[in-house]
Amino acid sequence: METLARDDKLAAMRVLLLNLNSETNELVSSALAGQGYDVTTESGLTVDEVLALSPEVLVTEASPTDLSCCGMITQLKARSDTRGSVRIVMVVRGGALERARALDLGADDVITFPFEALEFAARVRTQFRERQPEEDLKTMLKYAVQREQMADIAVESLSGGAVGKHRFWLIPAIFVVSAAAILAAAFIVITMGRSQRETLQLRADIARLNSGLGLHDQLLQRTEQVRSSLDASAKSDSAARDTLRAQSEDLRKKMATAEGSDAQSLKQQLVDTQKRLKSLENEGKIAETIVHSYGPSVCLLHVMVEFLDKGSGKPIQIAVDALGKPQVDDKGMVRLDAGGTGPHLQIDVFGTGFLVRRDGRILTNHHVAEPWWSNDELKELLDHGAAAYVLQYKAYFPGSSEGISAKLDKISSSADVATLKLEATAPSNAALLELDERSEASVSGEPVVLIGYPTGIEGILARAGADVAQKIADGTQNVNQMVSQLAAQKLIRPTTTQGHIGDVLKDKIVYDAATTSGGSGGPLFNRDGKVIGVNFAILKGFGGSNLAVPARYATELLR
Repeated sequence: METLARDDKLAAMRVLLLNLNSETNELVSSALAGQGYDVTTESGLTVDEVLALSPEVLVTEASPTDLSCCGMITQLKARSDTRGSVRIVMVVRGGALERARALDLGADDVITFPFEALEFAARVRTQFRERQPEEDLKTMLKYAVQREQMADIAVESLSGGAVGKHRFWLIPAIFVVSAAAILAAAFIVITMGRSQRETLQLRADIARLNSGLGLHDQLLQRTEQVRSSLDASAKSDSAARDTLRAQSEDLRKKMATAEGSDAQSLKQQLVDTQKRLKSLENEGKIAETIVHSYGPSVCLLHVMVEFLDKGSGKPIQIAVDALGKPQVDDKGMVRLDAGGTGPHLQIDVFGTGFLVRRDGRILTNHHVAEPWWSNDELKELLDHGAAAYVLQYKAYFPGSSEGISAKLDKISSSADVATLKLEATAPSNAALLELDERSEASVSGEPVVLIGYPTGIEGILARAGADVAQKIADGTQNVNQMVSQLAAQKLIRPTTTQGHIGDVLKDKIVYDAATTSGGSGGPLFNRDGKVIGVNFAILKGFGGSNLAVPARYATELLR
């Protein structure tokens, strides 16, 4: 089973937590939880051992009793092969003097403990953002050097020690070498495309074969991974408030013995800390109100896609042998067929939608309504003679025991939004969500709430518990049956994440409320409970940041 949507394309970015004490490690881990990073925690590593893990960002700590990080930073920054490839964030306990020392050692950023989780996460995102241009430049330089070496070889081999005699061969020779390089690159691209296409075939096969081949174990494994992520996210949500409460208590104790300017400084710090704590608590109450009022209106969308062979017009099928088992080649890849007896090639796509009109119209993304749109993996299949079409749309609302069939209504020509229309009446408790397209409705820095179904049915199973997930997986043969079972037990309900708007652009809203594949199409609310955007993608290169289509594109479509 595979949920294919644009916002699952982001490769996990690698963060190494090195030599952090338990208190620091807990706060850093909470700050990075749910951000989509591949986080590794280690201690006592050598420089070579660190490089073997290939971290993109290294988070370490300096303390009076352990200055080993200082030598580590110096060595990493002194090596030409790692100077820019590993970004270093140092945590210190102290003030301006300690931060200045860390920067002088070569740290790319420094933050004082204790810190706020949101600020720390933003600083890590900044390191990834600043690192990328350097890596791109290195790649360009590498290929430039290779081309120069190839040209030198061509000149040397063709000149034979008498450049003057054979000078007229110089330009053609370089062209031949360059052409060979281009053809080699094209061959690599074609080979990679074929590999992706075969992988897609195998995934689709595993997802849809009635025998349930591979579905059971893979599903439970992914469900357990999602459950771990949900637990980490829950800890992250409370960690910021717990940290601020601890800071407040610590400041009060220090104020009891402080005098003069120190007492005044501590008092101001306490006021600021309590203000931030109150702000977080208020945002939590806003989220609770939005979830209670509008959660029943946000549905899980299950889109079943089939493929036709353009030449014959027949469905593409999984090739099977006389016993009905899938045929594979010498590489273990499933063979495809057209007009045979095997099961049809199908994929199951999950996304989010929400009710916006009394006539049953729900709003979602174009790439959810037509999963092959702007999808590089499916494009490989389509470019080689396949045509995709939607076999079925089903909308599952929270608390409902069965899904409602839907059909495609409209697709925007200017943004990643689309509408589907329910073929039956929406649940009575599903309120219409109000869109707010005013510019003042979306303000940088303001809190936002996102509701949706990130990770599709894996997330739902993870929240239901291990026993329920095991029982449903054991009792079903395909994805469709599994979703029906979840609905029958009324286990389908969305998740909610909170964050803040990072930037408001003409055609997108940037924000940091966590989501992933399956969250596409989810409504983004402002503090007034109005929908200001439709989630559509993860912002590549910025861990934990997402993009939403502004509400005005949706209202234009609904007109």
